[in-house]
Amino acid sequence: MNKVVISTSSFDIDNNPSIQHLLKAGWTVMTNPHRRKLTEEEIIALLDKDTVGLLAGIEPLTERVFAAANRLKVISRCGTGLDSVDLAAAKQRNIAVSNTPQAPAQAVAELTLGLMLATLRQISQTDRMLRTSAWPRTQGHLLAAQTVGIVGLGYIGRRVARLCQAFEAAVIAHDPYLLPQTPAGVTLMPLEQLLAEADIISLHLPYSSATHHLIDDAAFKRMKKGAIVINAARGGLVDEMALHDALVSGYLGGAALDVFEQEPYQGPLLQCDNITLTSHIGSLAKESRYRMEVEAADNLLHDLVNIGLIDGK
Repeated sequence: MNKVVISTSSFDIDNNPSIQHLLKAGWTVMTNPHRRKLTEEEIIALLDKDTVGLLAGIEPLTERVFAAANRLKVISRCGTGLDSVDLAAAKQRNIAVSNTPQAPAQAVAELTLGLMLATLRQISQTDRMLRTSAWPRTQGHLLAAQTVGIVGLGYIGRRVARLCQAFEAAVIAHDPYLLPQTPAGVTLMPLEQLLAEADIISLHLPYSSATHHLIDDAAFKRMKKGAIVINAARGGLVDEMALHDALVSGYLGGAALDVFEQEPYQGPLLQCDNITLTSHIGSLAKESRYRMEVEAADNLLHDLVNIGLIDGK
């Protein structure tokens, strides 16, 4: 039996042409029964020995997982990052790996802008106070008056830069891997300089051992008093305890996170009033999600065709 597993927390099988092609060809397609990010043990149990294709979420895909799923030949990430995949182990086992780097970019960029505006105007805090019969007259800040520092100018970071420029904000950026074509109106600089000059720091770079806790206690101390930190990229980029301390002390003006080191998040940031928290919803705009799922399934089918496991459409 040939089987494909879809491990994302949700997936529209009925309206996905490539998945329908697999079903009509007699393949078994199994989805994530937990409807959340899977642990290593859970993905091992779901894959079992019959799975040859995985349409992956952000669960840990380790050497141990690959050893247990020894028929696995194709991984198609439904999303941008590949930090959850042991790429060296996948290559050693001749497992094809792909992702969908552009599909979620606009959705994540727009959420990032929303988090900036919500933090600057204290929208979440004002809403909570209003529900307690208060009538707060909260004075916030204009995005147009801020210098936004973007760390990582890939597909998402560039879109965030353009959105901020549309609001007339100044944009500075750090990206050591940037190609010579710098986005118009964006000033590139070293990370230490960006941290010192930006009013808002927004993260848009991959997670790796090199970027683990890139924003730590020392980084917070380099920032301006009253600075705002936005992270809609990967949780491990920010030292959450150091962020908690910087918020509680009042040194930071605020923060907004859509991603966390452990998800679902249950940590002390939940007790901070000056942070906006969302549940890893960056790509969950209907239009972007549809494109991402279609591209991921197309990539999966393409690789299965290439290795001769199924005929093409």
